[in-house]
Amino acid sequence: MRSSLRLDAVLVQAVIAGALSFSHLHDLAEAAGQGGWKAWAYPVSVDLLLVAAWRRLRTLRDSDAPRRGAWSWFAVALAASLGANIATAGLLDLNEVPDWLRILVAGWPALAFLGGTLLVHTPGPEHEEHAPLASVEPEREVIRDEIAQPEPEPEPDPAPALPAAPAVPAALITHARKLADAHHSATGRAIDPDTLRARLGVPAPMAEAIATQLA
Repeated sequence: MRSSLRLDAVLVQAVIAGALSFSHLHDLAEAAGQGGWKAWAYPVSVDLLLVAAWRRLRTLRDSDAPRRGAWSWFAVALAASLGANIATAGLLDLNEVPDWLRILVAGWPALAFLGGTLLVHTPGPEHEEHAPLASVEPEREVIRDEIAQPEPEPEPDPAPALPAAPAVPAALITHARKLADAHHSATGRAIDPDTLRARLGVPAPMAEAIATQLA
């Protein structure tokens, strides 16, 4: 019951304070030359900027994002509201409003529009929290692909190529065959590569190639 009474009292106080501030802003705007519906629009503009700045401050309360801009626009809206309340308290002759105040009142719509736009469209902490995910996801995909891709099996070393048999001229084969026949007649055995190498004076590979062709 007490909580309900306190809540109702706060609401009543808020309504009274809002109505008085609204009336003071209207009277000041009307005295500054803004008649008709325009005089009623000024209090709405001031209160909306005040509420937008306050909500922005609450959004940034639990983050590390800078809050200087939100505090600045909150102070501007609060100064406009308090200034109207003070000005209509008898300190200012509303029948002879100074030119500087007329300029401030006339320029308020552009100032309020600028402040509201900056408060709404400035990136908040929710964008900062999700920004790193864009760079993390590609890294996860690369790691996932590396894990899924099997490691290539090492290929066996190719067998060393055998040296090609040296070319033997036909005349040398004929001469070697005569030596082989003479060696067979004298010893009764086929001539071996070492004997061919010694008789012909050729390298060992060529002597083996000649012995192969004579076999």
